[in-house]
Amino acid sequence: MNKPVDEGFFFPAEWHKHESTWLSYPHNENSWPGKIDTIFPYYNEFIKQLAKDEKVHINVLNGEMQTRVQSQLKANGTDMSQIYFHLFETNDAWIRDHGPAFVINGKEKVIVNWKYNAWGGKYPSEKDNLIPHKIAEYLNLKEFTADIIMEGGSVDFNGKGDVITTESCLLNENRNPQFTHGEIEQRLHDFYGVNNIIWLKEGVEGDDTDGHIDDLTRFVNEDTVITMVSEDKNSADYPILNRNLEILKQSRLLNGKQLNIVEMLMPQDVIYEDQKLPASYANFYIANNKVIVPLYKCNNDDRAMQIFEQVFPDRLIVGIDSTDIVWGLGSFHCLSQQEPAVI
Repeated sequence: MNKPVDEGFFFPAEWHKHESTWLSYPHNENSWPGKIDTIFPYYNEFIKQLAKDEKVHINVLNGEMQTRVQSQLKANGTDMSQIYFHLFETNDAWIRDHGPAFVINGKEKVIVNWKYNAWGGKYPSEKDNLIPHKIAEYLNLKEFTADIIMEGGSVDFNGKGDVITTESCLLNENRNPQFTHGEIEQRLHDFYGVNNIIWLKEGVEGDDTDGHIDDLTRFVNEDTVITMVSEDKNSADYPILNRNLEILKQSRLLNGKQLNIVEMLMPQDVIYEDQKLPASYANFYIANNKVIVPLYKCNNDDRAMQIFEQVFPDRLIVGIDSTDIVWGLGSFHCLSQQEPAVI
């Protein structure tokens, strides 16, 4: 079977110039029980900010939903010339995981269509599973179909052959029990074009994805990561994040360099209906000219924004409140998928 790596394809870093951002507009009340209406002003602000820099493709259920969303976006001042709607039905909004992986080789762009089972069969996913193929058809892009379960939120790339992921997610028996550790690494190489895999252990409390990397540690340039840490020794996250930090300190990049590690304090706990939510500043999204950062109405927000301004000196840092959005157990990175430009 021909594989993307055979034709020089690789998954570019998120800061690579985007052709567009793809979204699946939220509609599943089971993801935000009793609270879904509260998220739309913040989600629509996210769209408005994206549309200042790039095209935004939005999957909606039907024409009625499209009309409603159009009205809301016009009302908040979104540049509607940048917005493209698609009647692509979804189960949920988490396109980072159910959307396509776009890989490039400098001349062309293709889609990798991973299998998706909603984080180990926790939720329905039959409509979400069709999204990569629908987008490939719409864009008229070649499609590589992979034979394993994979989610975009479980992997983070520097575009130079390195990827960071977690054992608790990718090696979980609810994903690919038929494959060994080595066979999963081989597929990361074959479909994403990576040659060096940094394995962290597990994710933060409240994360029902079994430990997605986009709540933990993210590349901000080719050899630098932001990683979340905790000062609260009573927190369940404290030993988890400390262990991951130690692994990062011992890790080496494909080029042999040590990682530059920028430590960032977790937000103060966000608790709703007695449930600790996976609030994390690591769920930021790098758009073409800005970085969109989830904020949580706490004292650590300002410090996080200052760190982002330091590590992204050439981009505008935009903070958007995610306190209601994270009740869905994700934030702006989980809710988006970049389509890279072929430069």
